[in-house]
Amino acid sequence: MSKTIIITGGARGIGKACAEVFLDAGWRVGIVGRTADTVQDMADRHENALALPCDVVDEAGVDAAFDKAVAEWGRIDALFNNAGVSVLGGTIDETSVADFRRAIDINLTGSFICAQAAFARMRAQDPQGGRIINNGSVSAHVPRWGSTPYTSSKHAITGLTRSISLDGRPYGIACGQIDIGNTLTDMAERMTKGVPQADGSIAVEPVMDVSNVASSVLHMASLPLDANVQFMTVMATTMPFIGRG
Repeated sequence: MSKTIIITGGARGIGKACAEVFLDAGWRVGIVGRTADTVQDMADRHENALALPCDVVDEAGVDAAFDKAVAEWGRIDALFNNAGVSVLGGTIDETSVADFRRAIDINLTGSFICAQAAFARMRAQDPQGGRIINNGSVSAHVPRWGSTPYTSSKHAITGLTRSISLDGRPYGIACGQIDIGNTLTDMAERMTKGVPQADGSIAVEPVMDVSNVASSVLHMASLPLDANVQFMTVMATTMPFIGRG
């Protein structure tokens, strides 16, 4: 029987690219997103796609979505915790508390809620186990100028990944993290026009095709549960990460 995965933020950008690669590889894919019409439209175009519209910060909505997936498939083999927002553009004194809370709520709390839902069902299913992959960022390692909310949320994702990885050992639940740098989606298009650098200059940054991320996530998810990619960094080769600043 085909393996199953839920992908949050699965109707746009990185999530959409990953969903399509998994579908092409024969997986059954649950697409989570806030815009029900967009999620349903994508599911309608793929035989093995399941529309799971919900907001990742809504516990009841997430539980209902994951229950729907279990009812449809019988089990959940993997979760790609991908949904997130980018909050950039000012120093900490120029950043509102509301923007900080928004980044933490969606990027971190949303990932926690979805991981919690997946973990509980993976622990309860027979055979037990599964895999959770969290979308980090190169900002989980080093900050970009003016990125306090985003960088804080992504550093916290690393702690979430490590904790889930440890908690999951007795139940055959693996957890890893993919840290992505400058993949060309709508969110990163600004990189091609010039973005602030640590020295105060504005510079165009190299980008890479999103297919590189999708194939990497597929590789991580396809491993047997006795093997795990704990952390993977996939980035545009010459972007300012090694030596950023």
